[in-house]
Amino acid sequence: MEAVVELRNVQGTRAAMGWAGGHTVIIDRPEGRAGGMGLGFNGAQMLGLALGGCFCNDLRYTAETMGVDLDTVEVTVTVTLEGEPLVTTAAHMQVSCTRTDGGDCAEVIDRARESCMVSISLQRGVAVSIVNGLA
Repeated sequence: MEAVVELRNVQGTRAAMGWAGGHTVIIDRPEGRAGGMGLGFNGAQMLGLALGGCFCNDLRYTAETMGVDLDTVEVTVTVTLEGEPLVTTAAHMQVSCTRTDGGDCAEVIDRARESCMVSISLQRGVAVSIVNGLA
């Protein structure tokens, strides 16, 4: 199984547009940084969104498997960056949710933690290769 995304520069800017299927996102640097115009998310924000977004999906999958209906889902991800070059040294996720039946969400959160692809991948480390040129 593979997931493929494409990215290309946005004409007239130094930002990039990424897409997969019919979904798009803009990636850019803060205004004034390396030509950035603040048009989209930076890399650290994208990493946080990937982590939190994956966990939100897994909360819903887990709840469905458990026969639980979630009402609200709230996730805050803090990505800590350090060094030169700048690297992510930690990610902290705070999760809150409510069930429509008023029950406790602790078990749903615990089970989702066990299946969240992005967090598990980051914890185990993932091989990244960068090559020159498109296939």
